[in-house]
Amino acid sequence: MTMKTGHRYSFRGCVCCELPARVPAVPALSRRTVLGGAAALGLSAGAGLAPRTSLAQAPTASPGRPHRIDVHHHIAPPKYVTEFKSELQPPVIAWSVSKSLDDMDKSGVATAITSVTTPGNAFTGKDGRRVARECNEYAARLVQDHARRFGMFVALPLTDVEGSLREIEFGLDVLKADGVSVFTSYGDVWLGDPKFEPVMAELNRRKAVIYTHPDAPNCCRDPMVPEIRESIIEYGTDTTRAIARVLFSGTALRYRDVRWIFSHGGGTAPFLAERLIRTPSLNKKLAETVPNGAMAELQRFYYDVAQIAHPVPLAALAKFVPASQILWGTDYPFRFGNEYVKALEEFGFSASDLGKIDRENALALWPRLRAS
Repeated sequence: MTMKTGHRYSFRGCVCCELPARVPAVPALSRRTVLGGAAALGLSAGAGLAPRTSLAQAPTASPGRPHRIDVHHHIAPPKYVTEFKSELQPPVIAWSVSKSLDDMDKSGVATAITSVTTPGNAFTGKDGRRVARECNEYAARLVQDHARRFGMFVALPLTDVEGSLREIEFGLDVLKADGVSVFTSYGDVWLGDPKFEPVMAELNRRKAVIYTHPDAPNCCRDPMVPEIRESIIEYGTDTTRAIARVLFSGTALRYRDVRWIFSHGGGTAPFLAERLIRTPSLNKKLAETVPNGAMAELQRFYYDVAQIAHPVPLAALAKFVPASQILWGTDYPFRFGNEYVKALEEFGFSASDLGKIDRENALALWPRLRAS
């Protein structure tokens, strides 16, 4: 498979081979539990990642009664696809409402909270406000047309502070969205930057949920390792950059009422936990931003399981935070819901913890979804 570089986003897996479809208008786990889960999957030191499953080969485990809440589910508004098709990955171009609903039904998902994924540069510059508004209005129609099946995160043109404040008001007050969606970085500016303070203050006032999704920053957009697309290494790394910036800029301390969701199990943060924890001891100024210690802040955030349907990252996340901070997510249309149904059940989570991850933790954020 040929991979292009630069601002053209590369392919992910076999779904890229499909022809695009017409888009319609509309406390921590115990060591015993963790190791038991790994043993159940036959994990060894040399175990590799499971192969990517194509759409035609998607798992078909019995989902039971739809009850799961997917907090990491992407949609592709038609205008967005038309305008940015040259930068979009084939799974996004091929997305449709019917495909989303079909995957949700197969994996027992009652409700998916939707967001628009990369490229983040679509929401910057002079057209950022317009693109965000078009995507948000489309997502709201989807919620209206499919009662209780979808929720939505409001896309923000975050580098445009005034435009973001307007979109927060419109999205949360008029569209009744479930939170906002932002990227970990915008070119060479990360979450936690002082320029975003007015936006953070408003979201804190509203006690909003902030869902974050990684993007490759300017420094690392072209493959730094030949033939390795940015999503493999840079997305996880940029998530950790954003987490560190939010922590050590004092953003997490100043805005205590914001609820943060970090994608993909927190990127590389679980593995780098010791370094993050030790950072304040190496820089006394940074210690003031985490008066209760870095780990206390890290364990206040939420993390979804999208793209970590494997015992190694699941074990890391399960030791990093209590089950109360883990949310179910798929990264659809890049991955499929039943991959996560199978992986989480086989990992060895207790029935109680699995219930939290599947649904109960999301209900703590959005009590309205109890009706779904």
